[in-house]
Amino acid sequence: MSRIALVDDDRNILTSVSMTLEAEGFEVETYNDGQAALDAFNTRLPDMAVFDIKMPRMDGMDLLQRVRQKTAMPVIFLTSKDDEIDEVLGLRMGADDYVKKPFSQRLLVERIRALLRRQEAIASGEKGEPETGKIMTRGQLTMDPLRHAVKWKDQDVSLTVTEFLLLQALAQRPGFVKSRDQLMDVAYDDQVYVDDRTIDSHIKRLRKKMRMADPEFSAIETLYGIGYRYNEE
Repeated sequence: MSRIALVDDDRNILTSVSMTLEAEGFEVETYNDGQAALDAFNTRLPDMAVFDIKMPRMDGMDLLQRVRQKTAMPVIFLTSKDDEIDEVLGLRMGADDYVKKPFSQRLLVERIRALLRRQEAIASGEKGEPETGKIMTRGQLTMDPLRHAVKWKDQDVSLTVTEFLLLQALAQRPGFVKSRDQLMDVAYDDQVYVDDRTIDSHIKRLRKKMRMADPEFSAIETLYGIGYRYNEE
C-alpha cells in the first residue's frame, strides 16, 4: 500500500481527496501547512506527495525545495493560478507534475498512479516493456522513460507526466499521424473524460517548453481537424 502525503490548507480538499485516495487503496497522511508536513517528513517519508502551492507558514515551493534536499520522491503541485509561472518554476525546482484547481479527483488519482509506476520502474532498473523502458532517440530528441528525462539538442527539458507521454507517443513513429482520441488514450485512463481542447492545451505547453530549449523547434506538426505528428529534425 503506497503512502501519499496530501498538503493543503483547504480542509475540504484534504477531507474529500483523502477519502477518494483511501477508497483507491492508498494510505493517506494529511497536513494543512508546509511546515507541519516537513516536520513529519523528517521522521518518515511518504512514497509520494501532493502539495498546494499557496499555504501559510511554508508554501509548496519552499516545501519542495526542502524536500528535494533529501529525496527524489514524486511530487504533484496543486495550483489555482491561470498563470503558468508557478507551474514552470515548480517543475524546474523538481516537481513531477501539476494539477489545476478545480480538478477532477479521478484525474488526480491517475496522475498519482502514473508517477508511482514511473518511480517503481526507476527503482527496479530495467523492468517493464522494452519499448517503453529503453532510451529513445529521434533526431535531436532523446527520451529516457525510466528517468523521465528529455533532452533536445543536448539541453534538458522539464515535462509533466502527461506532456512526456504525449511526446513519447508522437515520437515513437515519426511521420505517422496521431488523432486527438489516440492521444487521449495515451495520456488518460478510460474513466477520465477530457475533451479535444485539453489535448490541444497540453500540446501547446509542450511546444512552449521545447521552444525554451530551441526557439526554432518545429518537430510537432498540427494537422487541423485530424491530429498531430512528429517529424524528425
